[in-house]
Amino acid sequence: MSTGGRRKKTEERFKRILEHEYMPKAEIVPKEEVKEILKQLNAKVFQLPWIRASDPLARAIGAKPGNVIRIIRKSDTAGEFVTYRFVVPG
Repeated sequence: MSTGGRRKKTEERFKRILEHEYMPKAEIVPKEEVKEILKQLNAKVFQLPWIRASDPLARAIGAKPGNVIRIIRKSDTAGEFVTYRFVVPG
């Protein structure tokens, strides 16, 4: 099997991960928006909870080290709960 075939299968697997009913919605936050979010939280980017670049969720959305990911979870009490993760190597 060529590496192109493996890569395609891996991409398909990650797409299925994102479609799972228990997987929260996730997106990469644009750099300009990150500055505003950090200002609101009164925090530095490295103070956000970390997620490794090798995490299936981070890989599925194409996040690279240095990116910030917005994760939107369904909540019975709050409706939606938004959290942020800083992508680190690994």
